[in-house]
Amino acid sequence: MWIYEKKLQYPVRVSTCNPMLAKYLVEQYGGADGELAAALRYLNQRYSIPDKVIGLLTDIGTEEFAHLEMIATMIYKLTKDATPEQMKAAGLDTHYASHDSGLFYHDSAGNPFSATYIQSKGDPIADLYEDIAAEEKARATYQWIIDMSDDPDLNDGLRFLREREIIHSQRFREAVELLKEERDRKIYF
Repeated sequence: MWIYEKKLQYPVRVSTCNPMLAKYLVEQYGGADGELAAALRYLNQRYSIPDKVIGLLTDIGTEEFAHLEMIATMIYKLTKDATPEQMKAAGLDTHYASHDSGLFYHDSAGNPFSATYIQSKGDPIADLYEDIAAEEKARATYQWIIDMSDDPDLNDGLRFLREREIIHSQRFREAVELLKEERDRKIYF
């Protein structure tokens, strides 16, 4: 079905150990508007959407898993040399106590990932508007993390992810217009 290359979609570099930045990034790992929620949302919605849009949801949903892999790599690199004291100072002490440096799907406040994050109405246009909103929320979160980061290497990867969110939003907008035109033709003809 796919060809797997043993490399990230975009190189991930980190200048220094920084558990606080890792905590912010956990939001994009297991939060409501993060990469896992997006991947699962799109790959789930594709079963109730017209054929013209299935490929788009499949492609973007699959790419979101690549983004999840990038976020996981960023978090790992930001915490791999952190001491327990640094983890505690960053507010990751409860994560550290339960998972050490292992990743776990939760948001930056420590709330575990929930299937309630995955929206699916069954109406293609409503679902695509939900997808546009999800991409715009992810874009905003990446921008806010960039604004809080002083790591130019990390910010390079975050900018790449932010730009991909913009592209995904644009593709979903195009799909909405396509489906609205198709719907309107059926109404008037």
